[in-house]
Amino acid sequence: MKTLILGGTREAREIAHIASGERGFDIVSSLAGRVRDPLLPAGPVRIGGFGGVEGLRKWLADNEIAVVIDATHPFAGTISANAAGAATDLGLPLLHVRRPGWSEQPGDRWIRVPDLDAAAQQVSELGERVFLTIGRQGVAAFAGLANQWFLIRAIDPPTGALPPHHGLLLARGPFSPADEQRLLTRHRIDVLVTKDSGGDQTAAKLDAARSAGLPVVVIDRPELPPGAVVAETVDEAWKWLRDTASGNF
Repeated sequence: MKTLILGGTREAREIAHIASGERGFDIVSSLAGRVRDPLLPAGPVRIGGFGGVEGLRKWLADNEIAVVIDATHPFAGTISANAAGAATDLGLPLLHVRRPGWSEQPGDRWIRVPDLDAAAQQVSELGERVFLTIGRQGVAAFAGLANQWFLIRAIDPPTGALPPHHGLLLARGPFSPADEQRLLTRHRIDVLVTKDSGGDQTAAKLDAARSAGLPVVVIDRPELPPGAVVAETVDEAWKWLRDTASGNF
């Protein structure tokens, strides 16, 4: 059964690794190509966009894909919507793999906001030194804030406009709580901004912020398309894929 995994996440790589070792599964993984040196999954990989929902629909049909797994980042809303549209048009089974979001713990000072613009508005009122951990995309939403200094951490350099006062830290997780605490102290951080990505690879910053008593602006995830079928773990996704292959979805 030929399966397209829309990926780039650890979950996508793990699903590709499991399925590629099983008879009866022909796995192709697709990465957006937004990271210069991505971690590649097992099996064939294509890199780059599809050209919207129409381009994805054509690619799925041309490559005789039977099932689609959307294991992209929780904030990759556009490709998730495109996958839903293309799969519906072609009558293909589609699973969205989404790790659970982070949960607020005792001692946290979280401020939840719906999007980047709302996060920028909150930051302007919370402190002068901001730790920005939203990836390289979306930093431009903070470019108009001239009264704050930003420590921007991303895997690759950000695109678009940057805040006038900033430092850039290129790094890939996982990070330890001790390292994050030292980072907050060294840069005299007043407030942390993050997306609710979930998972344990970058959760240490939340522990560090809690220990330091810092406010955290948490950007909520975009909604999945209506009627989306969702798995929260790799095991759930693998069971769904096997059931789909046997006609039990």
